[in-house]
Amino acid sequence: MEVIQNHNINFNSMVENLVLVEKLVEDVCEEYKGNTDHYGNILVSLTEAVNNAILHGNKNDLSKKVNIEFIPKNGMLSFFVKDEGAGFDHTAIPDPTNPENIEKLNGRGIFIMRHLTDSVFFHDKGSKVELNFKMA
Repeated sequence: MEVIQNHNINFNSMVENLVLVEKLVEDVCEEYKGNTDHYGNILVSLTEAVNNAILHGNKNDLSKKVNIEFIPKNGMLSFFVKDEGAGFDHTAIPDPTNPENIEKLNGRGIFIMRHLTDSVFFHDKGSKVELNFKMA
């Protein structure tokens, strides 16, 4: 079951719930006059963060929730994605552009988020990610 309030969403850890992310991004970009670059960068980054929360944080446990909180502030759109996992050390993730990691299937989400956002922060031992996008 998903709960949507304003631009905040709380849902069970099912990949099928990624459609809620797309709707959230559409609504936020429409309300805050985001262009197609904003839309694409926000959608890809937020999808990566939610996918990581479902797969890695909550370990595909359908009873665990993912929470997305949206906060607009000072020309910045901020999204917070929280899972119910134990967290992780974001500094220990190998660089996917290193030759030894190029063919690995995992490890690209954080790299993508860092390159498509204006800033990324990890809170609560890595179980909460903050994605920030400048709108000006």
